[in-house]
Amino acid sequence: MSTCKTTLIVCLLFSLLVLDLVQALQSNPSKLVQGSNTVTGTSAGNVGPVPGAKIDCAAACSVRCSATKRPNLCIRACGSCCRDCNCVPPGTSGNYEACACYANKTTHRDARKCP
Repeated sequence: MSTCKTTLIVCLLFSLLVLDLVQALQSNPSKLVQGSNTVTGTSAGNVGPVPGAKIDCAAACSVRCSATKRPNLCIRACGSCCRDCNCVPPGTSGNYEACACYANKTTHRDARKCP
């Protein structure tokens, strides 16, 4: 009887731990170890660089450039920056603080290179 109670308590605690983990990941998907810099993390928010992990630049840049009037130009520039920096800021504009390398790239006229 004592062994059954102990096993039941252990199973209950384990299930609560798993539920808490699932809930935390659903509320903040960028915490998924960004296996694609956010497990594609890329979900729309491929945030900062993750050492050793390559992100899906095509997916990250298509999200980043989804609101632009010139998507081909944006995706080309974003792809180049993504390959160099291995990160793309979240959202369709701004948020450069999430990826310093991406923010610091400039053209020969000192304009921002990365969208």
